[in-house]
Amino acid sequence: MTDEQIVLLGGLWLDASAWDGVVSELEKQGRRAVAVTLPGQGDGNTSATLNDQVRTVLAAVDAAPGGSVVVGHSGACTLAWLVADARPSLVSKVVMIGGFPQADGDFYANFFPIENGVMPFPGWEPFEGADAADLDDQVRQRFSDAAIPVPEAVAKGIVRLTDERRYDVPVVMVCPEYTPTQAREWLDAGELPELAKAKHVELVDIDSGHWPMLTRPAELARILTDV
Repeated sequence: MTDEQIVLLGGLWLDASAWDGVVSELEKQGRRAVAVTLPGQGDGNTSATLNDQVRTVLAAVDAAPGGSVVVGHSGACTLAWLVADARPSLVSKVVMIGGFPQADGDFYANFFPIENGVMPFPGWEPFEGADAADLDDQVRQRFSDAAIPVPEAVAKGIVRLTDERRYDVPVVMVCPEYTPTQAREWLDAGELPELAKAKHVELVDIDSGHWPMLTRPAELARILTDV
């Protein structure tokens, strides 16, 4: 088993258990995977902040003797990028699944209404179409029942990026509900400013909706092993 670890960061409303299938597959392939329980997303801390989440992931990266591949899903693509910014010498690669990093000064994930200090799962209407096409009614219900409201101080946290060495860290964009061709068009058009500055960006396709860790865990694990 390699010393390099794969650090898995779930997107909005997910706790670490969302990665169970992927972790199992990675371990079968001899890879060491760590699904991080993010403050406010699995520990009951509704007052957690974005900085709390960054510090938690940095602790996992700092504890790895052989470096880390940091994997962010959806909104947590920005979290993975913040970790690369803070530890460019310890993060060997960043994998972004179904998302892109926000720029310095942006809100982290201020996408849906805040209610009583948290951003609850808004239901399936915003995700109808390619995002949720591969989720049947049973999976949707399980997801909705388990969805963890995101603390306001995470969703409205301000992204702070300070070390341009992050652009030296190779990035792999895993493209689920959109194609690598579409992602390349967005890059070329300057619509993804942080990734447009990255020196090494690889685009990988996966035939899934927005949550491939739930619907294609074995295929996603193979992709993570390959990269």
